[in-house]
Amino acid sequence: MLPRRRGMRLSSGEPRRNHEHHNDGSAGPDRGRSAVIEIQNVSTSFPSKDGRFTAVDDVTLTVERGRIQGIIGFSGAGKSTLLRNINLLERPTSGRVLVDGVDLTALSEPELRSSRHGIGMIFQHFNLLNNLTAQENVELSLKFAGVGKAERRRRAADALAIVDLADKAASYPAKLSGGQKQRVAIARALATEPKVLLCDEPTSAVDPRTTASVLQYLADVNAEFGITIVVVTHEMNVIRAIADNVAVMEDGRIVEQFDLAELERPGFHPATSIGRYLVSDAIELNRPHRSAAPAGPATKGLIHA
Repeated sequence: MLPRRRGMRLSSGEPRRNHEHHNDGSAGPDRGRSAVIEIQNVSTSFPSKDGRFTAVDDVTLTVERGRIQGIIGFSGAGKSTLLRNINLLERPTSGRVLVDGVDLTALSEPELRSSRHGIGMIFQHFNLLNNLTAQENVELSLKFAGVGKAERRRRAADALAIVDLADKAASYPAKLSGGQKQRVAIARALATEPKVLLCDEPTSAVDPRTTASVLQYLADVNAEFGITIVVVTHEMNVIRAIADNVAVMEDGRIVEQFDLAELERPGFHPATSIGRYLVSDAIELNRPHRSAAPAGPATKGLIHA
């Protein structure tokens, strides 16, 4: 159960880099190092006009308890499909997915729905209902889980307080900024008291400053509650800021995996070309040498304006 934290503010500075705190191999206080997510030889394919399209191709990945796992790749790499395989929102064509030792692929639909209560999810575009207040949006997943009205209200209020939105409980999504909407989505995921939090491109719909804030809340939730987090993104700066380990995907496969602490080691370079490209912060273009143009009449007008 999440601790009651009304009125307590989590830090809101620059995102800390969790991997810097785990270089000694420790997991932090009260955290085991057992696997909480085990993806075993998972493949997921879909019908297409050209036959079967394989989005995830024989992937095996283990995520240790209390860690923040990054999954990165270009569009179409299969990373979001793999994330949805973890809670079976997208059922794998083959392979097994174990969460906290339970094989989700072997469960009946009622058993699967019950197990999903321990797996929170944050979506790219918030997925808030516009006709419900922030409080009601957070309560919704609890209502579906059969939680009583009084308990729903208490847990939703606690979750909103964790992300510093207690004063926005009665506000509708149209009155919230993009960052506030994503924080409501984080609160909604936390309200079910999950062991695992899945984040599908959680910062792609917000500006850079808000990105830092959203990542800080996720990092603090991981540190305070020991919730294991999986973050899917195409932005390496997001992975650098928050992840302990990163899996690089290409064409449905994991082609490389390394701890983020390795980036600080002299001489370390990702083994694959896509890994090296994603780690690079620079945008390189093939274009003629750029030089300052002489100021013409129109340019002069702009300079003096």
